[in-house]
Amino acid sequence: MLHKTRGIVFKTTNYGESSVIVQVYTEKFGLQSYIINGVKKARAKISRNMLQPLYLLDMVVYHKGSGSIQRISELKNAPTLNNIAYDVVKTSIVMFLNEVLYKSVKHTDPDENLFGFIFHAIEWLDHANEGLANFHMLFLLKLTRYMGFYPEVNVDINADFFDMKEGVFKRYKPDHALYLSPPHTQNFNKLLQYSFENMHVLKLAKDERRYLIAKLLEYYALHIEGFGYVHSHEILEEVLS
Repeated sequence: MLHKTRGIVFKTTNYGESSVIVQVYTEKFGLQSYIINGVKKARAKISRNMLQPLYLLDMVVYHKGSGSIQRISELKNAPTLNNIAYDVVKTSIVMFLNEVLYKSVKHTDPDENLFGFIFHAIEWLDHANEGLANFHMLFLLKLTRYMGFYPEVNVDINADFFDMKEGVFKRYKPDHALYLSPPHTQNFNKLLQYSFENMHVLKLAKDERRYLIAKLLEYYALHIEGFGYVHSHEILEEVLS
């Protein structure tokens, strides 16, 4: 049976001489693996270039039970990303976000809210002209809302510490080492107040941004089993500097 669904490319792996297996986060079926034959051929209906990390897709697919490798009947890039592939900063951001998403989003159950957030964030990044140095931090912070560990909103101006294990702001230092302290707590709390639309207003020193992204990744590792180490943020921070 054929189904129409939108998708977001997570990972493409070579399979045989001319085929690939592509992992796509779909709106209708969650994370799925699809085998596509002949993508490396000159006149391929679906080319490898259409399957770049976090490219947005409109697909018609065959769908069997869970655990099966699925097949695609039709595929097109929709909307087409016009700027990301030609902007080294945006490309580096996408590579970083792709690695984080691949380590975080593993379920095959559909989640329309999570899908919509990722889809529209990538669309927004493609059109953005300013504030790019903050985009990846804001994305990670907003993503935690859908992953189930969004930080508790801080209403206490005297809370100088953020407890990463509990995801809450506190007045006193936690009895473990997994926390933020001033001035990082205040900068982290400030980040929670911003959106993609006004993130260009937020000014952070390069070293503070590096520190916060490292702590955000540590926060992810605390709350997602098997998250591991993310390598691409080091390349991204070099590009942003």
